[in-house]
Amino acid sequence: MMENCKNRIWRIARIESECVHHLRKSTKPKTNAAQYNVLNFGAKPDGETDSTNAFLAAWTQACGSNQPATVFVPPGRFFLRNVVFQGPCKNNAILVRVDGTLVAPSDYQVIGNAGNWIFFQYVNGVTVSGGVLDGQGPSLWACKASSKNCPSGATSLGFSNSNNIVISGLTSLNSQLYHIVINGCQNVKVQGVTVSASGHSPNTDGIHVQLSSGVTVLNSRIRTGDDCVSIGAGTTNLWIEKVACGPGHGISIGSLGKDLQEPGVQNVTVKSVTFTGTQNGLRIKSWGRPSSGFARNILFQHAVMTNVQNPIVIDQNYCPDNNNCPGQESGVNISDVTYQDIHGTSATQVAVKLIVYLPEPVAFPAHWGCLEPGLAITWNGNENSLLL
Repeated sequence: MMENCKNRIWRIARIESECVHHLRKSTKPKTNAAQYNVLNFGAKPDGETDSTNAFLAAWTQACGSNQPATVFVPPGRFFLRNVVFQGPCKNNAILVRVDGTLVAPSDYQVIGNAGNWIFFQYVNGVTVSGGVLDGQGPSLWACKASSKNCPSGATSLGFSNSNNIVISGLTSLNSQLYHIVINGCQNVKVQGVTVSASGHSPNTDGIHVQLSSGVTVLNSRIRTGDDCVSIGAGTTNLWIEKVACGPGHGISIGSLGKDLQEPGVQNVTVKSVTFTGTQNGLRIKSWGRPSSGFARNILFQHAVMTNVQNPIVIDQNYCPDNNNCPGQESGVNISDVTYQDIHGTSATQVAVKLIVYLPEPVAFPAHWGCLEPGLAITWNGNENSLLL
């Protein structure tokens, strides 16, 4: 078992090395870039004037350039409605450099049903560097808390069907819904990102990845009201390292199995992460219904928990708020999961919670993977228990 775990760790490390090497080649900065300052297209840094069309005009020029291009957002506050930066572009090296703050409408109805606030689609070789996104989410959170008929809200920054993307040094504040979503993308690097929202903000996942391959999340700080990082169906070759989470719901694979036919999750590494005061630490969750989905070849390594309610969770009967639960056996196959060097403190007496479907009770299913030496989580100074 130990030898198999070591082989699996080496295999995942090799995959990460190949992905990062390719990413570095594909996102190498280009010289002699054309410059497009949004001020020259009519944007106003007063936080009130609608600058949406000015940003779109600057993007159109950069996207249509035959040479590398830069869209520059200088210091100041720029008010934007929902905006789609559409590709494909004529060049594969566009830098969106933000030195200021982008501000969403304070009235959540304006973009609440748009799906995304700032959205990139069908682009290749785009880097978003620096800046602050102020999603103005609290008024929508209050609406949802009052059980009124509210819109779902908009994701602050979304990338869809895009390749060779870098998001670096960005700060996302108070998103209405998710902060950053990577959907249907290849070779994405998220680094040095700060996410900040209330620990009670609903459905404000920090970074959500789905249907994507070769995504790397590095050196980021996430404080939010839902998952710090959520990993959806169809995610492969994902590397998460040096992420500080809390408050939030931890780093979660899933929920999986919501659909009968669903792509799986595989080759995921989460290492050198910290959790402080979170609801969960490392979690895998799937719905209790038939599904073709799966989660396999997962490595959780070098994690530190501080006062975490549920440090390690595998839940195959996931049903938030216990509303309209399917109540069937989960068809999601979970295998080759390794936990290595996980330690810290929990807020409850149960450190490892397994809510699973098994033909007969066992201590820990061997085909799932490994609980390696180094798992040490305490509660009030005492070792915690394993709940099956």
